[in-house]
Amino acid sequence: MSSYTDLFSLKGRNAVVTGGSRGIGLAIADGLFDAGARVLTLSRSVPPNNTGSGVSCKMCDVLDIGSFDLVVKDFLAGESLDILINAAGITHPSGSLDDFDKTIATNLRAPFLTSSVAASLMNKDRGGSIVNITSLAAWRGFPNNPAYVASKGGLSQLTRALAYDLGAKGIRVNNLVPGYILTDMTAKSWSDPFIRSERERQTMLGRWGNPRDLVGAAIFLSSGASSYITGQDIVVDGGWLAKGLA
Repeated sequence: MSSYTDLFSLKGRNAVVTGGSRGIGLAIADGLFDAGARVLTLSRSVPPNNTGSGVSCKMCDVLDIGSFDLVVKDFLAGESLDILINAAGITHPSGSLDDFDKTIATNLRAPFLTSSVAASLMNKDRGGSIVNITSLAAWRGFPNNPAYVASKGGLSQLTRALAYDLGAKGIRVNNLVPGYILTDMTAKSWSDPFIRSERERQTMLGRWGNPRDLVGAAIFLSSGASSYITGQDIVVDGGWLAKGLA
């Protein structure tokens, strides 16, 4: 009989991580590789040199779904896709209509398109897992960034819609919901001592998260350990959403 720890193994699985050149996407890609998966990361920027030695890195704009399709199929070389992590995301707090449209395109439209392609490459007998990286902004209103809040709220609901539509094909779709994680996107807030302290105070654990804090949950949602979980939110926020009185 196999050990229960084998439930978390990704040996023999093929995974694609968008936004994998830095931050959360990079940490998750390395974590999936360490769990046994063959991993391809995609990003608009030049791929990093500090991913795991077995991680493949390609430049690809997720809004160019034709290129996404070709790059993923080349990586799979006729095999099926098992895991898609939609980690690519942007934020433009300016509030202009142009920035609103760009944010919705990257944070909401692109995951819909990449998930559609991924689902067509997944094998029902093997099942499949799609994980969308949302945000506390999908649950709470945050000031001066309506595009980001709207995009993450929409992505959260898109996950449930896709979970319903793809369940019959053995494909699970879930949200991984980060709290305040120290990345390039949040570096400005981190560098302000007052804002940094305020963000820490909102959590039960009294600290910001780092990208590695999300890796365990990502492996869980990608593996057989979560085989009966779909359409759900796994919140990794240090207790922010659960906290009551300050």
